[in-house]
Amino acid sequence: MRIGVPKETKTLEGRVALVPAAAGDLVKRGHEVWLEQGAGVKSGFSDEEYTRLGVKIAPDAAALYEQGELIVKVKEPIEGDLQHLRKDHLLFCYLHLAAEPALTRRLLDIGLTAVAFETVELANGELPLLAPMSVIAGKIGVQVGTHLLHQPMGGKGKLLGGLPSTERGKVVVFGAGKAGGASAALAAASGANVTVFEMRQDRMDEMMRLGNNVTALYPYHDVVAREVAAADLVIGAVLITGARAPHVLTREMVRAMAPGSVMVDIAIDQGGCFETSRPTTWKEPTYVEEGVTHFCVTNMPGAVPQTSSQAICAAILPWVNKLAGDPDWRRNPALAKGINVEAGQIVHPALREMKV
Repeated sequence: MRIGVPKETKTLEGRVALVPAAAGDLVKRGHEVWLEQGAGVKSGFSDEEYTRLGVKIAPDAAALYEQGELIVKVKEPIEGDLQHLRKDHLLFCYLHLAAEPALTRRLLDIGLTAVAFETVELANGELPLLAPMSVIAGKIGVQVGTHLLHQPMGGKGKLLGGLPSTERGKVVVFGAGKAGGASAALAAASGANVTVFEMRQDRMDEMMRLGNNVTALYPYHDVVAREVAAADLVIGAVLITGARAPHVLTREMVRAMAPGSVMVDIAIDQGGCFETSRPTTWKEPTYVEEGVTHFCVTNMPGAVPQTSSQAICAAILPWVNKLAGDPDWRRNPALAKGINVEAGQIVHPALREMKV
C-alpha cells in the first residue's frame, strides 16, 4: 500500500506521525511510504534520514495526498489538508470529532473512511493510541500551570511545592486516567498538596498510593466547590470515549477561586470539561476568565514533538501495519471501534447524536 505522511498544519504543531525507523520498517514490509518534505524536521528528523531507509519525499501537500492511499498523520485535518483529501483515502489520525461538527460534516461530504486514534479501543476498554499523548499532556499541564502561577505571568506568585515556613500549593485534578494520573503524580512529586476527583475506586486507590500529600475523593458537588475554591492550580482530565467531555466545573466555581489561580483543561480536544473553557493555540495559549488564567491548548503534546513523535509512533505502528497489510482490517474489533465516519455516514456510536 502507498502510505502518505503529511506535514502537520495545526498552529505550532511539530509532531510527525512516523519516525524514520518506523517508516523504514514499513518499507521493508513492501509498502511504499511517502513523506511530505520537511514533515519530520521539527521533531528532529531530516528528510535524509527517511530517504536512507527507502522513503520517498513529496515536494508539497498536494503531491503527498495524490500519492497516498493510507494517510497517517497526528492531528485532525484542517483546511490545508481537507482540500487534498479524497473519497478513496483511508485517514488514520486523532480526530476528536465530538467537538468538531464542522469538520465532521466536511469528512462526511468527502466520503472517506476515517479511523481515529482516540477511539481505537481494546476489549478491556483501554485506549492504546490515546494513552501516550495523555500522559504527556498530563505532565505538560503541571509544568505549564506551575509557570503560569509565577507573578510575571499574571499568577498569584506561589511556588507549588513550598518550603519550610511557607504553605504548599494546592492542586486539584479531575480524572485519574492516564492524563490525570500523570498530572497528579508530577504535582505530588513537586511537593504540592494534591486532591484528585475520580469515580472509580481502583483509580482512587492508585492515586492515594502516590504519597501522603495526595487525597482522592468522589466528585460530590459541594466537595468539588470547596476544593476548587482553595486551589492554586486546577487540571481537567475527564474523558468519555469518542464523546464530548462533560462539564465538571461551573462558572460559579471558577468565580470563587482566588485571582491569579490557574486552570488547565486537558479535555479541550473533546470540547473541554470546564464551563469557562474555550480552545486556544500555542501561539496564544491563555486567557483570563473570572480572574483565573485558563490554558486550553488543543495540542499540548505538540510542544515536545521529539518526545511525542517517538511515543505516538511506537503506539500506532502495529495498527498502521494492520490497516496497510490486511484487507480485512475491519474485522479487528479495536480498529472497528476506531472508525468514526465512512462512506458519508457517521459510524461511531458516540457521534451519532451530534448535529452536523
